[in-house]
Amino acid sequence: MNRNREHIITVLKGMWIGGTMTVPGVSGGSMAMILGIYDRLIASVSSFFKYPRRSMAFLATFLLGAGVGMVLFSRFISFLFTTSADVPLRFFFLGAVAGGVPMIYKEAGVRRLDAPAVVYPSIGIMAVVILSLLPTGMFAPDTGFGPGSILMQLAGGIIIAVGLVLPGISVSQMLYMLGIYELIIGNLSTLNILPLIPLGIGAAGGIFLTTKILEGLMRRYPQPTYLIILGFMLGSLPELFPGIPEGMEFVYSLAAAAAGFTALYLMAGRERKTLI
Repeated sequence: MNRNREHIITVLKGMWIGGTMTVPGVSGGSMAMILGIYDRLIASVSSFFKYPRRSMAFLATFLLGAGVGMVLFSRFISFLFTTSADVPLRFFFLGAVAGGVPMIYKEAGVRRLDAPAVVYPSIGIMAVVILSLLPTGMFAPDTGFGPGSILMQLAGGIIIAVGLVLPGISVSQMLYMLGIYELIIGNLSTLNILPLIPLGIGAAGGIFLTTKILEGLMRRYPQPTYLIILGFMLGSLPELFPGIPEGMEFVYSLAAAAAGFTALYLMAGRERKTLI
């Protein structure tokens, strides 16, 4: 009975983490820390080949919940994109990203605005600028499954894996950086999973490839690693900005941005308490 209860709790936590990951600015890793499941997730991935049965049982239960949560949240977000809430929703996302920035600076150990605090994010921003020069749709899901398309989606999946592993980094923000956020959300909301398979395989493989590498980088070079990824996030903000709204829509958008900032700032504060 206790085991069944544990599985149910894991599924519910997975649903919440997977669902909130569809919101730009919300970090799945941070949410996993808040819910007290992050360490076990990382340990299960790191020891997967050492303890395959135990790791697989936990990861399968978690991924079941995460998948259901992603589909449910993506349907809601896709619906909002088709209504008058579209612009305020994008401002909510902008506020959410801004609310998570203080946590990333804190995790990076930045106490004052010195040269590294400016240079490393600039490197991340430049990387996004370079990516933006690539042909539009290069990482987009494609039902044609051509060799070139599959390779690019596998590469995109590996990039997304960084957001899945590191706390403070938003997976949805990574999708915006690659220019495929709304396309992915649309496919998830309609359960059009087939085009997402190469991207998913790349993300799964990327998690195994990057977990130990990123853990090592975070231990040895936490400040540069966090700040460069922060630059990735900041560099993708233009994709989120819908322009300056007019009339009451401007008021609603400001309120949505404030709500997004407050929600993420408070969640980040709670995460810091769980780490003390």
